[in-house]
Amino acid sequence: MPKILVTGAAGFIGFHVTLALLARGDEIIGIDNLNDYYDVNLKLSRLELLEKKPGFRFVKCSLEDTGAMSGLFASEKFDRVIHLAAQAGVRYSLVNPHAYISSNIAGFINILEGCRQSKTEHLVYASSSSVYGANTTMPFSVHQNVDHPVSLYAATKKSNELMAHAYSSLYALPTTGLRFFTVYGPWGRPDMAYFIFTKAIIEGRPIELFNNGRMKRDFTFIDDIVEGVLNVLDKIAAPNWNWESGSPDPATSYAPYRIYNIGNNKPVELISFIETLERCIGREAKKQLLPMQSGDVQATYADISDLARDAGFAPRTTLEDGIARFVEWYRNYHS
Repeated sequence: MPKILVTGAAGFIGFHVTLALLARGDEIIGIDNLNDYYDVNLKLSRLELLEKKPGFRFVKCSLEDTGAMSGLFASEKFDRVIHLAAQAGVRYSLVNPHAYISSNIAGFINILEGCRQSKTEHLVYASSSSVYGANTTMPFSVHQNVDHPVSLYAATKKSNELMAHAYSSLYALPTTGLRFFTVYGPWGRPDMAYFIFTKAIIEGRPIELFNNGRMKRDFTFIDDIVEGVLNVLDKIAAPNWNWESGSPDPATSYAPYRIYNIGNNKPVELISFIETLERCIGREAKKQLLPMQSGDVQATYADISDLARDAGFAPRTTLEDGIARFVEWYRNYHS
């Protein structure tokens, strides 16, 4: 079985992806810097479960540590890389912009260089629905240009796509970028809205709903995301021989390069999401309606037709089932 590097292995998506890879028998080396952007104990709890699984090794490492990263790639010779580590969060990028340049830009070049030097057969990396920025044409399509980000976080993710294309073109490195759309589920990130809402409702505190709760998000359950990531990993990016420089398609290339949306293809208004959460918790939320925040977009809606065609992606988890499973985990984890 291939040897696979998973960056951000103690993170939300990285944890679930690693579990799935281990379940099918792959050899996994997971790295994470275990920073305190959110509760480190949650990251350590995820890591504790992973370290009980055969075939897993953990290395504590920061992406931007060039020496450590080059040494890791040189010694391990990874067959494939799933790059999920990043400084996440739109709103935090307004407070600490330098963290995003360090992790998401400097860190990503270390990943690309490592893959190039060790001749990795496929790099799959996390992009974001945030790259669509000021675009309001729904559903969002990977064949649209994304040149108007409204947050620094989104700009770094767009930069990752451009950097990946350069390496695919220069060095024939197969790269696939996945634009994630509002992933939720058990072991999720405490800075995500659904996690914050659940905690507040259970504790009887008010929740803040920006844009008066009229935001729409393409909520995607973690199990569906994991299935999509693994399917993409096994389908190594190849050149599009029909690509035309006179009318360039942003989602493909003459190089071994692909971009996909990975979402539920069913946007839900935040108010409706809250109502489902209230039913699962068994308690009504106290709502505080607020205007839009800087860096936010009003709606996200993924066109997933390319991923369905190329990798058989078909999200199956309903919002009701997904939220119920998250609330059950939350209550068990927090007693």
